[in-house]
Amino acid sequence: MNILVIDDERSIRNTLKEILEYEKHTVNLAESGTEALDIVQQFPSDLIFCDIKMPGMDGIEVLEKLISMNIDTPIVMISGHGSIDTAVECIKKGAYDFIEKPLDLNRILITLRNATDKSTLIKETKILKKKVSKIPEIVGETPAIIKIKEMIDRVAPTEARVLITGSNGTGKELVARWLHEKSPRASMPFVEVNCAAIPGELIESELFGHEKGSFTSAIKQHKGKFEQADNGTLFLDEVGDMSLAAQAKVLRVLQEHRITRVGSDKDITVKVRVIAATNKDLQAEIEKGAFREDLYHRLSVIVIQVPTLAERKEDIPLLAHHFINQLCQEYGMASREIVPEALEELKTHSWTGNIRELRNVMERLLILSSKVIGKEDVLAYANPLFQ
Repeated sequence: MNILVIDDERSIRNTLKEILEYEKHTVNLAESGTEALDIVQQFPSDLIFCDIKMPGMDGIEVLEKLISMNIDTPIVMISGHGSIDTAVECIKKGAYDFIEKPLDLNRILITLRNATDKSTLIKETKILKKKVSKIPEIVGETPAIIKIKEMIDRVAPTEARVLITGSNGTGKELVARWLHEKSPRASMPFVEVNCAAIPGELIESELFGHEKGSFTSAIKQHKGKFEQADNGTLFLDEVGDMSLAAQAKVLRVLQEHRITRVGSDKDITVKVRVIAATNKDLQAEIEKGAFREDLYHRLSVIVIQVPTLAERKEDIPLLAHHFINQLCQEYGMASREIVPEALEELKTHSWTGNIRELRNVMERLLILSSKVIGKEDVLAYANPLFQ
């Protein structure tokens, strides 16, 4: 572990250094709060010991500044003038532990062991979160895909509502996730609602929540998707399938930033960025009276059209290699080669199922082909009804 010791007394610094280095840790020393903040920015620490009473910037100020930097490092406060009130104040402000002077060797070692366990847990949690929540990259080099990536970079940092259009399987959800990931709301929830998958009579409850007893099966209070996405992003997938009644209520939320749960008359304020997606022509739906024109204009501040795979066939080799690498990792298989003739054969297919269909085909080829995927494998297995 890398450990930082902050104390204006040289004897304390040296004593802690000897103890910690004997335990096989790397130790940096700082005699003031200002020096410590400089060290933290240059050399990340796994644990910090910080004295409270120091000239200039005292330990409480150092603690507050370190916490404001959003570091995950456990901070142990040290004081020769300790009291319960001081210890409580330190813990409230974010300190991991509090140790009184004169320093007790066993107390230091116990704190060190516990803080080490916490640091390890934090690191493992970060790694696990990255593995679980890693968003697939948008693969492609065609002009249409480059334009989409540029649009995401430009629009994501804003609060503008975005309407993503395109056929099923083209990757509309992926575009929505990257809009969230590159936005200031990235640390807050990304909540998805498939409007086509929810029965019309339940969509209001799903979106806005309900109170206990508001209808027969409402056995407890339920927070809707708008509340769940508060301060984050709500992705309304297949918004063209939403009922007109629900559309009217969504429009109200977008205008007033307030929702009302089913069975309640109390307004709840929500701060949500809405991203919508559809595979329908909403202008045609408006003409038929199936979609509200005012809602369309609220949702479509920015429109991103995702092309079909047939419109970007030059990206198929890149996508094929991407899916091979991805699937081999998932299955724990050695990387597989695909010959150029096989890639050219893939480009001749119509791909009515778009990216989703291509991924399925690559998975099938990995399972059924030999070590090298050839043109004959594509001819044999690219059709799901292969003989």
